Amino acid sequence: MGQIDPSHNPKIGRVPQGVRIYAIGDVHGCVDLLDQVLARVSAHLLQNPIERPIQVFLGDYVDRGPSSRLVIDRLIDWSQGHETVFLKGNHELFFTTFLQDPLILDAWRNLGGLETLSSYGLRPSVKISVNEQEKLASQIDAVMPESHKRFLAELKPFFVCGDYYFVHAGIRPGVALNLQKEDDLLWIRSDFLNHKEQFAKVIVHGHTPVASPEIHANRINIDTGAYATGILTCLVIEGDNLNYV
Repeated sequence: MGQIDPSHNPKIGRVPQGVRIYAIGDVHGCVDLLDQVLARVSAHLLQNPIERPIQVFLGDYVDRGPSSRLVIDRLIDWSQGHETVFLKGNHELFFTTFLQDPLILDAWRNLGGLETLSSYGLRPSVKISVNEQEKLASQIDAVMPESHKRFLAELKPFFVCGDYYFVHAGIRPGVALNLQKEDDLLWIRSDFLNHKEQFAKVIVHGHTPVASPEIHANRINIDTGAYATGILTCLVIEGDNLNYV
């Protein structure tokens, strides 16, 4: 397990005794990296059993990388034998919205949406007409397994454990945690990232790629840009300790 230098690992929060959190950053269609992380989690659990291990996935399972469909398959399978929490990312929002509003494809394609459609066996052209957008939405709706539709529909906006609040993008400073708007939870950047004061909880998030995980006094960013860097981060929180697998 990757150790965090204690001098850079302030005791910023803790989770209840007997609980261990494995928080996994933005996967973005990289099933090979996901498989590696899940294997490391399994090995770590075998060597270090604990009463209640919880795997928290921070959203953005689809787009950009080549294997969005397989990523969702893998996560559904993994959830059968593990306690898991799947959070919603802005890319999942685009995916589900496209089924109802095909005209957002022009915006979604800029975020890697065509790679997601391709992972389900569709072959979108480079220049896509309005008619083709509607056709693609009908096709993806037809080929998507019902289990995938349920998975996307049941994604959570946030998860709280101990002193930690897990979310895809971040929170709106100055707004109580129970009053946060989903738009901010999925999309916020600068207002959240530039906020230096404490929040009600330590925020663990992804959404904004960084070269290596960032641990601040009020937040932890574990989106290490897997699709571009080949690095998918898994943060381990146990007691008041932080590590990686």
